[in-house]
Amino acid sequence: PPANEDTGSSSEEDDNVDSWSNLSRNLSKHIQWPMKTLARRSHMVEQLVAELLQVCQRRLSKTFFPELQPAIGVGGAFEGWSPNEEEAEYYMLVPLKPPRGHSFHLELGETGIALVKDSHIRVELDCTCTEEDILCFVHTSKDDLQRYQAPSLLHTLCTDSYLHVQRTASWFQDIVKSAWAAVPQSLHYSLQMIPSRWFCRMLLTSESGRSLSVVILFGVQQDNSDIYLSSLSVDPYAPGTTWPQTCAVAEAKFFHFMARNIHPRNVHLQCLHLCTCILDGTVITACTMKNVVMHLLQHSWLQQDLPVWRRRDFVELLLNIMSFLLCCLENKHLVHFFLGNDSLPEEIILPLAFRRSKTVNIFQHLQDHPPTNTAALRAFN
Repeated sequence: PPANEDTGSSSEEDDNVDSWSNLSRNLSKHIQWPMKTLARRSHMVEQLVAELLQVCQRRLSKTFFPELQPAIGVGGAFEGWSPNEEEAEYYMLVPLKPPRGHSFHLELGETGIALVKDSHIRVELDCTCTEEDILCFVHTSKDDLQRYQAPSLLHTLCTDSYLHVQRTASWFQDIVKSAWAAVPQSLHYSLQMIPSRWFCRMLLTSESGRSLSVVILFGVQQDNSDIYLSSLSVDPYAPGTTWPQTCAVAEAKFFHFMARNIHPRNVHLQCLHLCTCILDGTVITACTMKNVVMHLLQHSWLQQDLPVWRRRDFVELLLNIMSFLLCCLENKHLVHFFLGNDSLPEEIILPLAFRRSKTVNIFQHLQDHPPTNTAALRAFN
């Protein structure tokens, strides 16, 4: 039945384990699902990072460094399916806004197989002559600026007028170190900074000895959409001013949409969790499995058939997912979920170029390099 016609009897049927298949019953007994643990820890991380950013924002209020916006939880831990709850990393993307007297201009690179990887964020100085409490960086002499005003962003975190990823990460790491003692949660967690050139990677250890890995990355929003230029997937060999596109926020919003519209007893997250665990360490990545499950979820949503993801059919759902994956591997073709997808929920906002894009085959590398496809099929089998 359609989702809005789900009845109590179907819930009772799901709760009646005797009505399940033997395989589904056995799996339900022997697998420890991470969803509740991930949700609880994600909420704690969100609160802690919010407190941290409030302290940082107060210290940066009279500077010309980027303005820190509320963090957005992204990745498997916040979506509820991370393969290993004990080793999960909690990624939070902090959007950056230009400080007063500055503006950001996104320069997108050439479109490759999927997302643009060689984009840049150009920083320009804006005239502020009409504002009384700030010297205009454009029309004030250099001597007066040096004497009376803090340096512009161009002179701190930029290279040749472009925002520099590694300088931004280093700057934020220094801010966190100096601000941590003023964060209320510092009374309950010790902080260890893990060296990183592109992120702020923190290891938080509670009084009981439990540790959490929190990764704060930075991004600039593209066209008021859910696509960002971010430090999430920077090529270590690329110039320091390169900011690749990421769909991480759009992916998180898609899973949140499904969580609100799918029956609470449905098992789409359990399916994704188990499939990524099974294929962990192979050439079939967690990103591939997430793409596969998102396609199947969207199909169910468009067909008003989300109740099909019920617990009692768990094994059948796993077989459907794996069958779809096998078909994609054999045909060396899997469409990128967001590029060229004009059937997404309205609340997921994509740049016009994404919606007008032709579909993109993220398995193109399997066509170009047959040994990789052979390895992927071997891993699947």
